[in-house]
Amino acid sequence: MKQIANYPIDTNTPSDVLCIILGGGRGSRLWPLTKSRAKPAVPIGGKYRLIDIPLSNCLHSGINRIAVLTQFNSVSLHRHIAQTYHFGLFDAGWVQILAAEQTSSISDWYQGTADAVRKQLPEILAVGTGHVLILAGDQLYRMDYSRMFEQHLASKADVTVAVKPVSSENASRFGVLKENGHGRITDFVEKPKDEALLKSFVHDNGDTS
Repeated sequence: MKQIANYPIDTNTPSDVLCIILGGGRGSRLWPLTKSRAKPAVPIGGKYRLIDIPLSNCLHSGINRIAVLTQFNSVSLHRHIAQTYHFGLFDAGWVQILAAEQTSSISDWYQGTADAVRKQLPEILAVGTGHVLILAGDQLYRMDYSRMFEQHLASKADVTVAVKPVSSENASRFGVLKENGHGRITDFVEKPKDEALLKSFVHDNGDTS
């Protein structure tokens, strides 16, 4: 397997974080925009692509070691990343592609987002970092990941999840979770359709997380 570049870095700073961006989405709901490209490669705002949103968030957060996992209709996405993101020869940062591949030990493609990360574990571990940030490659938002990283270190959590409230009317379109008021997740349901179940996730203001 190909190995991600590895350079010595500081410990417990944003530069210590390896970011994995999931860039293999088919984007069937965006057809025909995704006829010949992956969803993260869909144009937005002229010359930009959806993938530029999480990449920009990373770079502005001080996270500059980034691997993009790709699979479906990936040529356009590969080209955009190769032409857009350049680091100096002696710069510790990089944006690299980890494409789905078949090897002597792996005979199938990614079977989902979690499986994509699992199949690339050798590359992730080769970097030698203790902190990994996993992002979707097709969402529009602005976030300073360094603040979340600080909270993650302060809480000494094994895993930190970033979420935002959604209205109860829209909750069935998303995965929703429940937390105990102290930041610990106690329940999670993916796109709940049952109204009784959904009500158990609704806060007093009518929002869910």
